[in-house]
Amino acid sequence: MSAISYRLVSLILLIGISPGAAGNEVATKVLCGIDVLVRDHFRELEGAKIGLITNQTGVDRSLMPTSLLLHQAENVELVTLFSPEHGIAGKLDQSNIDDVVDEVTGARVRSLYGKTRKPTAEMLSGIDTIVFDIQDIGTRFYTYIATMGEAMQAAEEHQLRFVVLDRPNPINGIDVAGPILDDGKQTFTGFHTLPLRHGMTIGELAQMFKAERFPDVNLQVIKCEGWQRDSYFDATGLYWINPSPNMRNLNQAILYPGVGVLEYTNISVGRGTDTPFEHFGAPWINAGKLASWLNGLGLPGAAFIPEKFTPNASKFENEPCEGVRILITDRAAIQPVKIGLAIASGLRRFHGEDWETKRVNELLGSDVVFKALETGESIEVVVSKSEIGLDAFKQRREPFLIYE
Repeated sequence: MSAISYRLVSLILLIGISPGAAGNEVATKVLCGIDVLVRDHFRELEGAKIGLITNQTGVDRSLMPTSLLLHQAENVELVTLFSPEHGIAGKLDQSNIDDVVDEVTGARVRSLYGKTRKPTAEMLSGIDTIVFDIQDIGTRFYTYIATMGEAMQAAEEHQLRFVVLDRPNPINGIDVAGPILDDGKQTFTGFHTLPLRHGMTIGELAQMFKAERFPDVNLQVIKCEGWQRDSYFDATGLYWINPSPNMRNLNQAILYPGVGVLEYTNISVGRGTDTPFEHFGAPWINAGKLASWLNGLGLPGAAFIPEKFTPNASKFENEPCEGVRILITDRAAIQPVKIGLAIASGLRRFHGEDWETKRVNELLGSDVVFKALETGESIEVVVSKSEIGLDAFKQRREPFLIYE
């Protein structure tokens, strides 16, 4: 088997690829940044010595890895690869990832989720251009945008060019939901003062980061073609590749901004099950009472079903849990962040003695909303407080939006 065939088989079998609407004739044919770059014979990178930040999601429409395409291109030189959280193949779920050698290109893969999360001067030796090609999922605390931001800072400091090969926001580029991260709370899971659901592509975020954080970075965005802001991923004609081990389908990505915000607490968000982020639970939850209360709120686009599950890994490993499954009944109406806040309110209301809230704000990122949850304010008040500043954010992001 050739190296190329081996890589493609590995992608399909090991990281989870599903065709979604890729074979559907009504799906839009979206070109990602890498597709545009290939079509134009790498003209935008002519003569560049490249350090590529990528993982298993960095592929063109035919599933050819960006790393291999750059390695084979005659008019550019791929010097080094860099990997984010979960590693170059997207299969690792651990806090420290080591450097490896890429099996196809032979290039060294420098981990940006190990001893450092920002490329060092030594790592950047021999490079004049950093290229970023990773699929994001549109949620503030998903760490790939932090990896991009750290690398942009390194590019500014070392006077390197920074090129983003843009990709669609899979949960659309229209819907925005707070709360906005409090200034001063920036971390690797909260790199910039964004709402939980920002409605931007990585290229658009890069333009915002340049304007607001790294004004001297030499930034270029290779734009997508054919993507509409209101489109979800299954309208793109692109294959779904799991961006991380527990992000396995579009429904999970849609629910993630709400359910994911709870996962630093003593709640299972479904890691160790087949459907992470589509349900949540704990051994001490009264699933029937909580599901009934959530259904009674009339939250649009969703229904809540009590269930039992036993995670085989992660939190509550091998412990039977009572939980609630979230069904998306109307994707056009669903408000995932409101669902997450409602779940938090219900846990506080019915399980205040069992639910440990001290780490909620690490991902929520808003003292005002956290206090409202802690003091048992109504869900209407909690949601209202989460919307503070959203109109101003929408105006703030407007100059950086690329797509209609």
